[in-house]
Amino acid sequence: MANYVSFQMWGPFRQSLIKGHQFYVEQARKRVLSQFENIEEEADKTADDWLEESGGLFDPDRHDPSDFYKAANDFRIEFYQLLSHMRDQTRLSVVAGMFHEWVKKLREWLVREIQHWHHGETVVAKVWSADFGKITDLLESFGWKLRRTDYFKTLDACRLVVNVYKHGTGTSLADLKATYPEYPDDPLKGVRPSWSKKLVDHKHLKVSDDQFEAFSHAILAFWRDVPENVVGGQELVPSWFEKAILSDRATRRAVSAKVGRR
Repeated sequence: MANYVSFQMWGPFRQSLIKGHQFYVEQARKRVLSQFENIEEEADKTADDWLEESGGLFDPDRHDPSDFYKAANDFRIEFYQLLSHMRDQTRLSVVAGMFHEWVKKLREWLVREIQHWHHGETVVAKVWSADFGKITDLLESFGWKLRRTDYFKTLDACRLVVNVYKHGTGTSLADLKATYPEYPDDPLKGVRPSWSKKLVDHKHLKVSDDQFEAFSHAILAFWRDVPENVVGGQELVPSWFEKAILSDRATRRAVSAKVGRR
């Protein structure tokens, strides 16, 4: 692989990836997230509707009007809290969809480029199953210092956020709290004693509009930054990738030897 291009990011393909991502974000905002723009007004209207519907039950000889207004306010608060939770979960689902689509497109591109100069199922399977750290190691073996970029930490935070959203409490939550503590939204931040931070769990996970925008910009920056051409032999590939290549080669030799003995 030392004398020819082993990975190539074709210009029109890069643009299609960028446009696809932008379309997803724009349409998610327009068709999904926009439905939660006026939840305070919706909660107020729900309380007003409740009061109107309950008005027929009011008996001035037996009821205190303040009880009805208090009940309506309680109804408004409950409705707002439920709708806020739905908004937060919906935004997280949009982030998860965006992140997973990026990862799939990245793996598809890697596999397609690899298959220009290597044939074997082991490498393909390993690329599809490798975690984010291993994929990053492979990208850096191209000579692309991805971990040094301004957007890498944002991509890494997005990965952890998506994992916590999907799996709840676990290793990803611990890593997120330790590395990117701004994402688990602690309602008692600044008041809660330091020892009680461990009480913050996956239920506190939220992503703001600004954080969603930052995740989106990081993915765009990644696609724009992928090297146009990667010449083989720049650096040693990660051991997991090398072992997969050697495994495929051994399989081909075994098949060839078996065919030769017939």
